[in-house]
Amino acid sequence: MTRNGRTAADISLLTLSRSAAEAVGRGHPWVYREGLVRPKAGLVAGEEVQLATTEGAPLGRGLVDPESAIAVRVWTAGIEPIDRALFAARIASAFTLRARLVASPETNAYRLLHGEGDRMPGFVVDRYDHVAVLKVDGAAAAARRAEIAALLQGPLEVIGVKTLVLREGGKGATPSTEVAFGPPPPAVIEVREHGVPFVVDLAKGQKTGAFLDQRENRRRVGRLAAGRTVLNLFSYAGGFSLHAARGGATHVTSVDIASAAHATAQESFRRAGVDPRAHAFASADCFAFLAEAKKKGRTWDLVVSDPPSFAPSEKAVPRAISAYRSLHRACVEVLAPGGLFCAASCSSHIDATTFAATLDDASLGRADLRLLEQYGPPADHPTLPAWPEGRYLKLALLG
Repeated sequence: MTRNGRTAADISLLTLSRSAAEAVGRGHPWVYREGLVRPKAGLVAGEEVQLATTEGAPLGRGLVDPESAIAVRVWTAGIEPIDRALFAARIASAFTLRARLVASPETNAYRLLHGEGDRMPGFVVDRYDHVAVLKVDGAAAAARRAEIAALLQGPLEVIGVKTLVLREGGKGATPSTEVAFGPPPPAVIEVREHGVPFVVDLAKGQKTGAFLDQRENRRRVGRLAAGRTVLNLFSYAGGFSLHAARGGATHVTSVDIASAAHATAQESFRRAGVDPRAHAFASADCFAFLAEAKKKGRTWDLVVSDPPSFAPSEKAVPRAISAYRSLHRACVEVLAPGGLFCAASCSSHIDATTFAATLDDASLGRADLRLLEQYGPPADHPTLPAWPEGRYLKLALLG
């Protein structure tokens, strides 16, 4: 019997190809559909399955998603079952890590649970002060969402989170929310990031409300901005802009095609004690803005470029590389002599080496810039050594 009362005979067995078995053995949390030797009909999304080699050796257990290209998300090794005790232990481990490395009176907005990186594939939980937002990825996780939400209540209440919101909505879709427990959350909430207050639109903001993975990089930009003019491209809610202004930038220009995002950014400026009227907010396409700025001979001492993903799929990679090269050349064409350039990418299909190649001399059309440092996501966004897809975030500093 397993811990949840099911016998091993009750659990469907899926045999993996040699390459898929090797990946799972190294700790990769996904089994792609083509990695199944004999796909089995009749499986239900979220159902626990046993994975095995072609020789019958047990590899681990996962939750199946019959309609997805990622057929199984792996949770355990060997024959360890997937049950409430496992879920509770993984949640506790994730929360303990954040308590030790991230949470503080100065920072109350961070990721509590990072899916595959916390060995809970498909589940993300972000904290915004007293509100937490749960978002799932894939039908398998959606099928187990209520179970995970119930297990989250106790640990969340212990750390002062009073409300858990279930959030749905993919890229480009209007997000919908449902309260799992607690009082209804505010549409907009004020949080702190390294002591800097900013507002998050819980009702309409992207992802779970904000891009928490750039927290440490925003602080880095703030430290670099002192005494410099700053251009922040794809500025969204103005996180880089606010840290730059607070860090002593002489002037910050924020550019985003979504004018509504500027209102959120300006409110964050005001709450942080910075007059937004002392800075510029341009509602424009960033490529068009850069072309016009070059034409007028405008330059900035620090340029930050943090665009949305240019490569949503492997097929889009060649086009994305070309787009990054064009963008990066346009950025350095408005970089003042002796200036610094921060180039970011959130495209998981483009690794750090490939991204760096979009910043080489040929791409930029100049041979005087050096790669000073490269950064990834912060500690509350852990990944797995065998899962390169999880290392999506990259920020390169050139000067």
